[in-house]
Amino acid sequence: MDSRTAPAHDLAHATVRSLTLSAMENNVYLVTSKATGAQLLIDAADDAGAIEDLIRLGAGDAAAPARLEVIATTHRHWDHVRALSALAGSTGAELAAGRDDAAAIEESESVTVGHRLAHGDTLSVGDLELSCVHLRGHTPGSIALVLRDRPAGSPEDAEAATLVFSGDSFFPGGVGNTGGDASRFAQLYDDVSSRLFDAYDDAVVLPGHGAPTTLAAERPSLPEWRARGW
Repeated sequence: MDSRTAPAHDLAHATVRSLTLSAMENNVYLVTSKATGAQLLIDAADDAGAIEDLIRLGAGDAAAPARLEVIATTHRHWDHVRALSALAGSTGAELAAGRDDAAAIEESESVTVGHRLAHGDTLSVGDLELSCVHLRGHTPGSIALVLRDRPAGSPEDAEAATLVFSGDSFFPGGVGNTGGDASRFAQLYDDVSSRLFDAYDDAVVLPGHGAPTTLAAERPSLPEWRARGW
């Protein structure tokens, strides 16, 4: 397969493809079940046509006819939802978001968020299951979604890989923007530290903007982040 069109993450039961859009350089992620064709889109940030092309490309990763089942939004900020209404209308996909951001998304985009996710909830998309991690501070209802699956071609008893779709709550080099508010920073830092770093030994982190990273790479910097306050 041409490396320019290969999935970014080829897992035993799913593939993950990504697209970067707009002057804000938003990352859009598509998860496709290899067995059932069920698809999850994470952050319909902009350019519905380009995202529809991504969905069609991802359909080739499945052994069964593919269908976009769910569009999940990591948080309510405008740059992550500009194509949400159009794609919801064209695909019929159900919508998911953090419980405390859902109403704001519904109001701004004139959509209905059927899956209002709380910390610890499971988002089921066909045969795929992702865990919801509530990360408070960037917005009240910001969430990360965690997918665990073995790498493709690995033995059945191989350790599962962990992918964290972190939105704008966690990037290489620190947590997300908290507007200079010390209490919001403390909340977000504590959530990222306890709900991601303490919960997972290692994981690949796929943020809402910029390059991926890993928990292992970022873990030594946690004391520095706390000390600097952003």
